[in-house]
Amino acid sequence: MKTSIRFFNDREVRAVWDEYQNKWWFSATDIVQAINNEPDYVKAGNYWRWIKKKLKNEGNEVVSVTHDFKFMAPDGKKHAADALDDAGVQMLEKHYPNNRANDFLDWFTYSDNTIDGQSRKKAYALYESGLLKSLEPGSVKCLQQIHAYLFGGLYDFAGQIRSKNISKGGFSFANALHFPVVLPSIEKMPENTLDEIVDKYVEMNVAHPFMEGNGRSTRIWLDLMLKRSLKKCVDWSKINKNDYLTAMERSVVDATRIKELINSALTDKIDDREMFMKGIDYSYYYEEN
Repeated sequence: MKTSIRFFNDREVRAVWDEYQNKWWFSATDIVQAINNEPDYVKAGNYWRWIKKKLKNEGNEVVSVTHDFKFMAPDGKKHAADALDDAGVQMLEKHYPNNRANDFLDWFTYSDNTIDGQSRKKAYALYESGLLKSLEPGSVKCLQQIHAYLFGGLYDFAGQIRSKNISKGGFSFANALHFPVVLPSIEKMPENTLDEIVDKYVEMNVAHPFMEGNGRSTRIWLDLMLKRSLKKCVDWSKINKNDYLTAMERSVVDATRIKELINSALTDKIDDREMFMKGIDYSYYYEEN
């Protein structure tokens, strides 16, 4: 079964794909947890059940559009839980006990129309395309092909090595004039061990060869190297966003922490579709402000 994870104010909103009705169903408890910014999943579930009972007593049709799907619970097991489709989410917002749902509905309605939203859909399709199996892991061409797939039709520079210099947060990435020497040098770096692979990944991050979309592309690139050399990939859901960003900033001078984070999140589920899709969801989440 296809699954997806979106993030609203750092809260997961999980969804499952309905093959029969050809649409996504979103966890009602996740929606409530996101709207209320409630850290306790159990309390969010209780609040949803209270809303559901209240609306049912009022004869509201929101309750009639819920659907049971299995979602992972805090106990690590999958349990049947209420889910809402697009229409159900919009209907719930109209009858929510307060106006806190307004921002959520704006995000829910328009997030897929952004460049990131469209690119994320392309990233999902990348798995199904078969392209990943034809690429040469660790090569610059491989990274360019990934970037071109993710951002083709969205950026006119998709897949193209930048010719302008860029910076972020006061840090200047590699000078574009040096790319003819720098990129082949990175490509030749060994990738036989975890340390070597992460060192190569860090160097490519410092290079930042594209005008935009570097992180989303290089994390897929990293996983391909891990898959070929170690028969592993990263379960990105195991790495906290802030921990990852801090470790990557630090990696310019010391890659110890990012190596620790990646090592702790390695899995052998290299051919697992759900693992890939979850990785895409978290990868795009890392880039949200």
